[in-house]
Amino acid sequence: MLIGCIADDFTGATDLANMLVQGGMRTLQTIGVAEAAPRDVDAIVVALKTRTIEPAEAVAQSRAALSWLRTNGAPQIYLKYSSTFDSTPRGNIGPVIDALMDGLQTDFTIACSAYPENGRTIYRGYLFVGDVLLSESGMKDHPLTPMTDANLVRVLQAQSSRKVGQVKFDVVARGAEAIRARIAELKREGIAIAIVDAVSDADLAAIGEACEDLPLVTAGSGVGLGLALNARAKGRLSHAASASALPPIEGRAAVLSGSCSVATNAQVAEWLRSRPAYQIDPLSLAAGRPVVADALAWTAERISAGAVLVYATSPPEEVKAIQVKLGSEAAGNLIEGAFAQIARGLVDLGVRKLVVAGGETSGAVVQALGVRALRIGPQIDPGVPWTLADGKPPIALALKSGNFGATNFFAKALEQIG
Repeated sequence: MLIGCIADDFTGATDLANMLVQGGMRTLQTIGVAEAAPRDVDAIVVALKTRTIEPAEAVAQSRAALSWLRTNGAPQIYLKYSSTFDSTPRGNIGPVIDALMDGLQTDFTIACSAYPENGRTIYRGYLFVGDVLLSESGMKDHPLTPMTDANLVRVLQAQSSRKVGQVKFDVVARGAEAIRARIAELKREGIAIAIVDAVSDADLAAIGEACEDLPLVTAGSGVGLGLALNARAKGRLSHAASASALPPIEGRAAVLSGSCSVATNAQVAEWLRSRPAYQIDPLSLAAGRPVVADALAWTAERISAGAVLVYATSPPEEVKAIQVKLGSEAAGNLIEGAFAQIARGLVDLGVRKLVVAGGETSGAVVQALGVRALRIGPQIDPGVPWTLADGKPPIALALKSGNFGATNFFAKALEQIG
């Protein structure tokens, strides 16, 4: 193993694993800490669900993952968070970085959530989503982790006990040696964490090369590509050409969508133009109506004719109205619980190819199906690969972060898997 990774949600873990595979690394994603680590992979990504939980619990789970990865020989640790750097006002990015730095006894790391292929770039420490600042993007209305400040130095400094600085774009543009020199300078100044600018894959490659010897790297998934490409260029990856290969999967197909992001709303709207779908109503769930049973009965009547969508995706104004009535946490728990039951029911109906939209929804589905590990396969859209779940029967899963994927993502994913 060349790298051991800790991700703060399930789709984020898959996103990072996808980038490592794109760079040529054979990669396994585990759901939480596994019993034993395989010996035939270049990277392991431990998927946690720590983005929005209490900071102390996020720290405890991350420390446990760190201990397991180090025990199993990971020479470098990678903390993966969202490309939109989202967390609650209390954390959890800063507290977990601090804890991992303590655990590794290291005095410096980077923080870089840039993912240029998906429109996430950092310039002068400010995070852009496409052509707008993070604080002007759809993330400002996120129901759990609204982001109203695009200055990542300021955001992280409010969460971390360590001093936060910057590696600006003019340094990054000069390549790996210039980045290394800037890191050395920052360390002399007492800076412990540096926000690193990046606007292209070339920048990610330079950052990956510059950070190859850091005990801890913290980033979105983009820097993972840089690290993998650096390892490949130096001849450390012996099976790069077949890293994404998966066996064929037979069976029915379905889509579950719990995300309420702008991107997922567009994807659901695209599906609704020509394909069958069933909408989950949180208020009906709260009232105790048999929503899950009704959804599965509706699906059973249609699944033999082709893939169906079951969704709770709604526009921001509807989400806010539901949260006012039920409370944010209660509404989220109701929907996640429903999707967990529906996922089990779909497998009973013969579904073996399942697309899931939303990090929280993906976590609920994976846990409900008892998945402990995912073999990472080919990319569907940037940041989203097909994966193969362990266990019997084998199930192909595409776990999509809410903000990712083209408008036709659902259909595109199902066409790719066959």
